[in-house]
Amino acid sequence: MLDNNTYNLMMQLVEESQSVWRIKANYQQEAAGCDECLEFWKQLLGQKERNIEGLEKLIKGHCK
Repeated sequence: MLDNNTYNLMMQLVEESQSVWRIKANYQQEAAGCDECLEFWKQLLGQKERNIEGLEKLIKGHCK
């Protein structure tokens, strides 16, 4: 059984992953024609992908 901290990390990983999917699948396409919005989604996508990398590293460390 997982401790609460590991569970919380995993739940946040799911949230971040879903957010990345929405940005790629919908938000960027819907912002077509607005360079400012496209740049915002690009930056946010990068942040979310870095968050995912960090969460994956933390989870691996807790699941040994």
